[in-house]
Amino acid sequence: MFLSVFDIFKIGVGPSSSHTMGPMTAAALFLDDLRGGVDRVPGAGTLARLGATLHGSLAFTGKGHATDRAVLLGFCGLTPATLDPDEAERLEAEVRRTRTVSPPGLDSLSFDPDTDLVFDYGPPLELHANGLVLRAFDAKGNLYYQQTYYSVGGGFVMTEAELQAERGEKPARLHDPGPDFPFPFDSAAEMLAMGAKSGKTIAQMKRANEALLHGADLDGKLDHILSTMDDCIERGLSQTGILPGGLQIRRRARAIHEKLKAEHGVNQAQPHVANDWMAVYAMAVNEENAAGGKVVTSPTNGAAGVVPAVIRYYRDHCIGASAQGMHDILLVAAAIGGIIKKNASISGAEVGCQGEVGSASAMAAAGLCAALGGTNEQVENAAEIALEHHLGMTCDPAAGLVQVPCIERNALGAIKSVSAASLALRGDGQHFMPLDNCVKVMAETGRDMDVKYKETSQGGIAVNLPEC
Repeated sequence: MFLSVFDIFKIGVGPSSSHTMGPMTAAALFLDDLRGGVDRVPGAGTLARLGATLHGSLAFTGKGHATDRAVLLGFCGLTPATLDPDEAERLEAEVRRTRTVSPPGLDSLSFDPDTDLVFDYGPPLELHANGLVLRAFDAKGNLYYQQTYYSVGGGFVMTEAELQAERGEKPARLHDPGPDFPFPFDSAAEMLAMGAKSGKTIAQMKRANEALLHGADLDGKLDHILSTMDDCIERGLSQTGILPGGLQIRRRARAIHEKLKAEHGVNQAQPHVANDWMAVYAMAVNEENAAGGKVVTSPTNGAAGVVPAVIRYYRDHCIGASAQGMHDILLVAAAIGGIIKKNASISGAEVGCQGEVGSASAMAAAGLCAALGGTNEQVENAAEIALEHHLGMTCDPAAGLVQVPCIERNALGAIKSVSAASLALRGDGQHFMPLDNCVKVMAETGRDMDVKYKETSQGGIAVNLPEC
């Protein structure tokens, strides 16, 4: 299975890749099916109405993650990558007023968000915790067409048939395989073996794979991802006020950033102030994500602050930083993210936050280690250190909002990733626990984790809130 760097790093909107971007994408795919003239249910009349049912984590924390709004906008024909916030706000108000949607290429269809979108708080669907069933009906209420989708983390969406195929003997590919990729590693062990045989770095191998898909456009596309990440940091550092959702959480990134700038160059600053710079960059991103702003999945929205924060730290604070180094961070981070997704999960609803911030920290650690001159073995070691020390981390967002503990958790994930890279660079790459084993442990831990700690907001921090 090949995952491109642009599968791992996708431009979208907050607050959640699995609960916002995924359902919006699913709704858009459903419209594509309808436009394509799918075989309607025998006896059904003319297409007239749309409906949706949210299951599992999408139901339990859907309100806090704006899943209902995402489906509504998807039924309007919007997608995460092209969404204009002002246009989305206008469309949402129009749909709630008229109880109809008018997606491009289809006639106006009835859709009442209050009755046609159902939160099912019963058991989740069998294949994944993030399931939604989309339906189309005729004017008499007869079923016209139905499709089940699973939002499997990081904005990735699969139909029921695709997810069943992936779990069978012939995994579904996210890309047409096309020509054989020169370095088709699915594990860290394969990655290291191919590097040793070819004499290439992980970044060079990943670049060779990506070149088959993107050719001369690769660096330009990488720069676009980097600029979007940086724009998100800058916007987060400029904003103040209360984040939406009802928890009355204040934005803090701007105030912290102003204090850091005031202290910059002052001899009285503590040496650990470097941690505060990393933290504020990550917090800026995740405050933007919580507000529904434009972010880059890294590999998810809930963990979107870690990799951008480390790239910004590398660019502005590390000796010898370069544009190539920033490209290498993205390429190597994507390589590690692909291995984790292939062999475990990046979905908080499936394995807890170890799969989100833990994966992001491992990706950032590996990328930074590579950009600072680490060997392939040191890069693998950096990823393992970062992931190992996120194992068992639960996903327990207060009120289903990606605010508490998510914003600070990204800050600490960034700090831990830099520490992991530094430790790995101090060694020779030889270590006890291979990254592949660590990934396996994460998958096993996620399977054993109680569902109340996997993005349902039924346990942990989510239910231990101060009484006001």
